[in-house]
Amino acid sequence: MKLVSAIIKPFKLDDVREAIAGLGIEGMTVTEVKGFGRQKGHTELYRGAEYQVDFLPKVKLEIATKDEHLDHLLEVITEAARTGKIGDGKIFVTELEQAIRIRTGETDTEAL
Repeated sequence: MKLVSAIIKPFKLDDVREAIAGLGIEGMTVTEVKGFGRQKGHTELYRGAEYQVDFLPKVKLEIATKDEHLDHLLEVITEAARTGKIGDGKIFVTELEQAIRIRTGETDTEAL
């Protein structure tokens, strides 16, 4: 099993969710986060004063998946989240050692 963590632009969330739903993925966790990468933030004007925004709003998706679904899931997320501009985000994949569905006690892939 793998845990996929994707950091994407907030306005791409619905596109990614719809694309993932087509794969039969039954769940994901979404968290509003802030961060920066190569963008290094930007400047904005507020009431005539310029200020630096260091951390930009992003959305973090966490999806647990079976090993055999990983490549297709990564492809779908990448295509749905891509704008072609800086700040599109990143995807991280980590090994998921164990999963337990609390309600039923199912473990590992049955719990996904």
